[in-house]
Amino acid sequence: MKNLLLKATTLLSISLLFACTSTEEKVNDLLQRHIDSFVFVEGGSFMMGNPGGWSVRPDTIPAHKVTLDSFSIQKYEVTQGDMDLFMEVTGYVSNYIRYDKRRNKSANRFIDELPAVSTWDDARAFCQWLGKLSNKPIDLPSEAQWEYAARSRGKVVRFATDTGKAIEGVNMAKKSKLGVADTSALPLPPGSFPPNRLGLYDMSGNAAEWVLDNYQPDYYEHSPEHNPQGPKTGQTVNLLGITYQRKVLRGGSFYDYWGNTTVSKLRAASGIFGLNTGFRCGRLE
Repeated sequence: MKNLLLKATTLLSISLLFACTSTEEKVNDLLQRHIDSFVFVEGGSFMMGNPGGWSVRPDTIPAHKVTLDSFSIQKYEVTQGDMDLFMEVTGYVSNYIRYDKRRNKSANRFIDELPAVSTWDDARAFCQWLGKLSNKPIDLPSEAQWEYAARSRGKVVRFATDTGKAIEGVNMAKKSKLGVADTSALPLPPGSFPPNRLGLYDMSGNAAEWVLDNYQPDYYEHSPEHNPQGPKTGQTVNLLGITYQRKVLRGGSFYDYWGNTTVSKLRAASGIFGLNTGFRCGRLE
C-alpha cells in the first residue's frame, strides 16, 4: 500500500513538473517570438493625416507635420493563441463584461492563428506584460508611430502594402460582401500577404488595430509636432450602462477594402471589442 501511494505521489509530482515546464517553455517561446518580431523604425518628420481623397472622415484632416523619435513596432499582429496564453498564465480577465458570451457565440473568430480579439485595455495589458517580461518599454504604439510605420517612414502611400496599392487577393484580402453584417467574415492569419517596405504585415486590412491614443474628432487641428501622444481625454460614450472613453483604431479591417488606407481611422469604446479588432505592440528605443 505504501509503495502504491509512493508511486502515485511520484507520478503526480512528475506530471506537475512537466506541466510547469511546458507552460514555462510556452511563455519563453512567446517572449522570444515577440521580441524577435520588432522592427526598428528610424525617427523623422512627415505630414501625418489625409493628403486629400484617401478618406471621407473629417477626423483624418488636416494633414500636419509630425516629428518622431526612433522606435520599434512588431511586424505581425498579436494572435489569439498568444493572447490566450497571456490570460492563462497571468489570470488576466478581459474587462469586456460580455466577453464569454461573445466568444462562445463567435468561436471561429477566436481560433489560435487569427489576430487577437481584444478591448483596448486587454491589448495594452498584453503589451505591458511583454515589457515586464523583457524589461523593455513596450506598450501600444501611438497613432503617429503607427501611421509613420504603415507609410514606411512617412512616405506618401495610400495603402500599407508592398507596392502602396491595393490588389484583391494579391496584397490585401477581398472586401466582405456584406460588410459588418457578414457574420461569416473572418480575418486571415497575420502575415498572409506581403509586407510593406519596412517589413510590416497587415497594416492595411485584416484587423482594426488599437493604438495608444484617446480619440477626439478635432485632435489633428491642434496636435503638437513632436511625438504626439493623443488628447489627454477621449470622447466619452455610454454603453451597457458604463461610460467609456473612446480610443483610436487604425488600418481598416477585413470588413472593408477601399477604407483600409494608411490614414483611415476608427474609434471605439475602450472596454468593448468588435470581432474586427486586433493590435500589435510598439517599443521605445
